[in-house]
Amino acid sequence: MLDAAPVVTAQKWGKIFDMTKLSVNINKIALLRNSRGGNFPNVCEMALLCEKYGADGITVHPRPDERHIRYRDVIDIKPLLSTEFNIEGYPSANFMDLVLKVNPHQVTLVPDAPDALTSNAGWDCIKHAAFLTEVLDAFRSKGIRTSLFIETDNKQIEQAAKLGTDRVELYTGPYAERYPKEPAAAIKPYIQAAETARKNGLSVNAGHDLNLHNLPLFYRSIPFTEEVSIGHALMVDALLMGLENSIKSYKNCLK
Repeated sequence: MLDAAPVVTAQKWGKIFDMTKLSVNINKIALLRNSRGGNFPNVCEMALLCEKYGADGITVHPRPDERHIRYRDVIDIKPLLSTEFNIEGYPSANFMDLVLKVNPHQVTLVPDAPDALTSNAGWDCIKHAAFLTEVLDAFRSKGIRTSLFIETDNKQIEQAAKLGTDRVELYTGPYAERYPKEPAAAIKPYIQAAETARKNGLSVNAGHDLNLHNLPLFYRSIPFTEEVSIGHALMVDALLMGLENSIKSYKNCLK
């Protein structure tokens, strides 16, 4: 069934791609800590363990209510890391101040409302063009790589390129939802969107509901994906197989 899916091979693009990086989102570790109070588990220590076990980067998504990652966590984690640091979030004034202070390798901008449970939609880059241009310019002036969370709409991707972002992160929620019954149909719009991004000079990231079942097809189909950000599924798998084995299993999907 999987073999029927259209696949963008490295041969098609005429080059060998570097392995897609795995950025581990540690929000759920912070959520566990916050549910009990105190500092156990210690998110800084867990971030370093993720690196030790093979993560290529660490992702955090601080929200206004600090229900998982806190702003203080972001400040504390950054100087400890030897891999890439990616901060996700809606570009409110407080969020922007935090990112500009911490100066991560990458900021991923999402259009979440303050009370959103999780990211569930991409930016309307046409409607919010003026706002996003100002935000992107502020981060670019500090040398921070930018990525816009976006859906598989070619017009939106083309507009994202015009706004000056470095990358787009494809919202893979719809892919994950459709994958169990229709893998070939599920991946098709993502291949097209990724090709549009590349044609417009954008690098491609991906994230949301990717797991050990659906990640291999996504990677085989879009081998030039720069980075996948995975948190919830990876941490659930860690409950069953341990954090080290979970990270290694996800890395194996990206070979």
